Amino acid sequence: MRMVVGLGNPGHQYERTRHNVGFMAAGELLRRWRVGVDRVQDGAQVSPASIDGNEVVVVQPQTFMNLSGNAVASVSRRRGIEPSQILLIYDDADLALGIVRIRSGGSPGGHRGVASIVERLGTRDVARIRIGIGREEGDLAEHVLAPFSRAEGPVVEEMIQNAADAAETVVKRGLTAAMNRFNKRGDSPA
Repeated sequence: MRMVVGLGNPGHQYERTRHNVGFMAAGELLRRWRVGVDRVQDGAQVSPASIDGNEVVVVQPQTFMNLSGNAVASVSRRRGIEPSQILLIYDDADLALGIVRIRSGGSPGGHRGVASIVERLGTRDVARIRIGIGREEGDLAEHVLAPFSRAEGPVVEEMIQNAADAAETVVKRGLTAAMNRFNKRGDSPA
């Protein structure tokens, strides 16, 4: 079984913010797979699914971003899912808006939600899909909690589709196949 974790902040006021692209991608997977939220358990919305014979649970922590590790560790323990079977989807301000990148693990790169998960799981070897939200001058916290502009809408929709495509590829064909397909050098967001 694989666990796909979309990171974000709960609450209506955060729905379309840059920090919630992980939730948006998880929501797109649930829409594609025709799965609703099954339950709230261990501080997360939990949605089991079966995709082409692959058992998956989509998780959206409801603990706020910086405490995501609590929910991820609890759900993974309850379901017997090892860190090697977890796929994180989250925003990355160091990638240009629209870029989607897959990694097999590594440093949290300053992302506090990922840092929380790494700390609680006890390993940096957690696969991840990073979604570029860009970086602007000024306060990073204000930037990530700001909604996307209307002009950014088409790029945002495309990158959410790409992130969901990447997650589906990881589930169906594995991490290496997804990295080979989606980690292209010199790609542009639109």
